[in-house]
Amino acid sequence: MLNVRLLRTFFAPVACVISAALIAGPASAFLHAQSNGPSKSLHVVLDRITSTQPLPNGITIHSGAAQMQVTALRDDLLRVRIGATGTLPEDASWAVLPQARTATVPVKAETSSASVGFSTAKLRIRIQRDPLAMTVTDLAGNVIAEDNPERPIEFHGSGFRVYKRSPEDEHYFGLGDKPGPLDRRNEAFTNWNTDAFGWQESTDPIYKSIPFFLTFRKGITAGIFLDNTWRTSFEFNKELRDGYSFGSEGGPLDYYILYGPDPKAVVREWTWMTGTTPLPPLWSLGYQQSRYSYFPEAEAYRIANRLRSEHIPADAIYFDIDYQLKNRPFTVDPEKFPHFAQMIQDFKAKHLHTVLITDLHIANLPNQNYKPYDEGIAGNHFVHNPDGSVYTGIVWPGPAVFPDFTQQKSREWWGTLYNDFAKMGVSGFWNDMNEPALFEVASKTMPDQTQHRIEEHGFKTRVANHLEIHNVFGMQNTRGTYEGLRKINPDQRPFVLTRASYAGGQRYSATWSGDNSSTWNHLRQTTPQLINLGLSGFGMIGADVGGFAGSPQPELLTKWLEIAAFHPIDRDHTSMGTNPQEPWENGTAHDLDLRRHFIEERYRLMSYLYTTAEEMSRTGLPIMRPLFLEFPNASKDRHPIDLNTNNEFLVGPDLLIAPSPYPDMLDDYQAVLPPVGWYNYWTGERVQVKGQDAARVGNDNVPDNDLQISLHPTVETVPVFARAGSIIPIQPLVQSTDEKPSGPLTLRVYPPAHPGDKCEGSLYLDDGISYAFQNGQYLRLKFTCEATPTGVAVKVSSREGSFTPWWTQFSVEIYGATKPVVSASTPSGSITTNFDSEHHHVTTVIPDTGKEASLTVTY
Repeated sequence: MLNVRLLRTFFAPVACVISAALIAGPASAFLHAQSNGPSKSLHVVLDRITSTQPLPNGITIHSGAAQMQVTALRDDLLRVRIGATGTLPEDASWAVLPQARTATVPVKAETSSASVGFSTAKLRIRIQRDPLAMTVTDLAGNVIAEDNPERPIEFHGSGFRVYKRSPEDEHYFGLGDKPGPLDRRNEAFTNWNTDAFGWQESTDPIYKSIPFFLTFRKGITAGIFLDNTWRTSFEFNKELRDGYSFGSEGGPLDYYILYGPDPKAVVREWTWMTGTTPLPPLWSLGYQQSRYSYFPEAEAYRIANRLRSEHIPADAIYFDIDYQLKNRPFTVDPEKFPHFAQMIQDFKAKHLHTVLITDLHIANLPNQNYKPYDEGIAGNHFVHNPDGSVYTGIVWPGPAVFPDFTQQKSREWWGTLYNDFAKMGVSGFWNDMNEPALFEVASKTMPDQTQHRIEEHGFKTRVANHLEIHNVFGMQNTRGTYEGLRKINPDQRPFVLTRASYAGGQRYSATWSGDNSSTWNHLRQTTPQLINLGLSGFGMIGADVGGFAGSPQPELLTKWLEIAAFHPIDRDHTSMGTNPQEPWENGTAHDLDLRRHFIEERYRLMSYLYTTAEEMSRTGLPIMRPLFLEFPNASKDRHPIDLNTNNEFLVGPDLLIAPSPYPDMLDDYQAVLPPVGWYNYWTGERVQVKGQDAARVGNDNVPDNDLQISLHPTVETVPVFARAGSIIPIQPLVQSTDEKPSGPLTLRVYPPAHPGDKCEGSLYLDDGISYAFQNGQYLRLKFTCEATPTGVAVKVSSREGSFTPWWTQFSVEIYGATKPVVSASTPSGSITTNFDSEHHHVTTVIPDTGKEASLTVTY
């Protein structure tokens, strides 16, 4: 019998406020809806299967009037779509690429009296008939995702919620740059892009909405993505200690389940679905100097000249809104910057790239010869009110109008606005305030019923209100910028930095963690925030180094600049009214020396950073990584080893950064080193850790604390460790990535801990600017080494690609040495070596002829 329950209020999207009475007791699928769609009184519960239909790639089931379709896009990727009223949601997505969304693999049906389902080559899907509950396992029986049969999927009005079971040892990561701990367990979040100046560790929501997270249990990883641009919410063990849930106040119930089993496989699959970060221009990996704002023109020149006179390597200077005339986007204030175009060329001559802020609010200036407004009105490119008039809101220039970025033609028009700046030689653009943020309204954004026109391939052409478009507005803003720049300069890689975005936005822009504060806690908060952004697809990421709101203590600025030297984006930025925050400010000469030293080390590592960025562009693996991404089985019980560490992170696969978990404290602390063997990056000596060898060979009885090393925090250094079995390229110091290094390429060889262990490295290089690499104009090298009973053998592959490198020799440094070598040779004969006892390595130089090279040393 149907259990009729009429609800007169919208379903609350946050699980912890749902009353127990609302969801208690058995119920059948019930529909109370009007012909034009779900009403507020709609209540549908998917509590039992009433019919099924097999599909070549999955299954369709009905629970009364509701329809649920589960399909396999790949053997390790499932899609679940549910419609409350008998039809499935529109099959369209701003996030998932068309080739991924429409992919399909055949499945094998599996049906019994108690359940229906199917299997793929990697997964088994079992849907219990009564109560309706889906369980996804791998073929070994490990549970990947499991519905909670006591909390069936429910629709209330336009909203819905999905409940999953949560074993007590399962952990959750992702959801973008949400503040708080690395592990999302025992946390709850809302996705609604919000201008959150001075956000704190407990603030939610903030700037981006990425409704994707990873689950991790006993070394096995999966992912769940709710493809819904409305206000969505996720809670982990807040309402039910053995469950998590996700839902939305409106929009489609369309979600994906990704299977690893290792975390790298999930991240690769996620970016296969939503796109990888494009290969960035090389200069964007250099140090970047910014503040709100550098003006007038003389002040900008002063900053540029001081960077060079202080010999602080740098690649970019940013200009915030004050370069504009009365804060109007795409203008220049002729009084503050009378020679703007010449200034950009002068900076370019100093090897400094210029990045301009270009906010999306166009000043509402009819009949005043303001090109962006005049063209936008003529082309009907702006967002509308429900009555058809153009929507106007107050932002930096005063009354402003907003491009309708869900229209392809409007994005294309927006892209043309960059033509003048691009022709001046501006290298990058910064799309800010694009949540969208507004002033003088309590919501900080557009009214809910503001109208957006969707005219986009793959979507039905229609009008949508702001509730649907809000979270994707910033992403489509950056899409318009990125695609416009590609058309203006087809062979120059764009650099676009955004504050707001949605899942898949990494296809168009880099991002940062928004308006943080100059506090020690915000420095500490940066690591989990950037790691979770990287796991969510955004690999080109950073924070406002030194903090945006407020002025940092000198030691805080020094320590932040030290740690940020190992972040994907290294941008010093602060707010108007704060103290100067450039490296030479706010500190002693000793502070300046330390800050310069770490920025210089970043440039020495540039070949390694760029190689890691190229890997990111192909695979989606982020530059900045949690330890569990490389070492999913490092801990005794296979929990994420990062939970033992507090603020450690990896740069690429081979460098481990271990700052103090509380950088303002003076106490010694314990860092955890995964059991593969490590070298001290600064001294070159092997690190002795009690349990490394036993754990390396799979001894599960090694306590996690036997993988710890005791460290003492100082302002002078950040502990950095190089992975045993790695080969890391190091280049001579330059003051800008535009400069050609002089001298050999250094290969730092860190031999494996035991003979027979894997040892490898790689290098990627191209011109750093263009797309010539797509036509073979790149260089790729692979390095290997082998620890023998008497020494070390090193090999360098022959060159792949046609790009000619800047070096003609390799300087090979073999670490872990305790004495000079007895002999060293290449196929051409014996060679000489030098022994550096202070840094525990031997060095020799061999020519790079472009062909395979090898070196053998004997101790």
